[in-house]
Amino acid sequence: MARRYYIKDVVYGANDGIVTTFAVVAGVVGGGLATRAVLIVGVASLFADGLSMAASNYLGSRSERAVLDHDDGGGPTGVPTVPWISAALTFGAFVLAGAVPLVPYVLLGCGRRTLLWTALATLGVLFAVGASRSIVTKRPVLSAGLEMTLIGGASAAVAYVVGHLVSASM
Repeated sequence: MARRYYIKDVVYGANDGIVTTFAVVAGVVGGGLATRAVLIVGVASLFADGLSMAASNYLGSRSERAVLDHDDGGGPTGVPTVPWISAALTFGAFVLAGAVPLVPYVLLGCGRRTLLWTALATLGVLFAVGASRSIVTKRPVLSAGLEMTLIGGASAAVAYVVGHLVSASM
């Protein structure tokens, strides 16, 4: 199996892992909860969401493969992915990248600056994962990194703003 066929699974898992965990952390912090709560909710969400994404990827890949196998005129797609490998890569990327927003809370505890460090770490990892795509896609490193940073960063910002608005309305 060619590794390049699995780039979607790794990028998808990493982006969703870091954005989802950042959103959970920001929401819990916005609610004024302690470091212990941030870490408990963050880690629980990290593994539950990671497993959910892996299971969804597995089921989706199996469904896609079944359709292609029974397609009357389509033939093979030329993308020889194995559903359980796709699922495992999605889970691994989700958990590895998704753990990043929790690290500042482990090292620094709760505080105003901790959320800033979390946001900076999140943006840094988004850029690193995006830039690393250029190894396979042959796109320029800077544009590949910025694309993922902007898209993932926008998603994280929306999650933070929504969490803040909900918290302020309660």
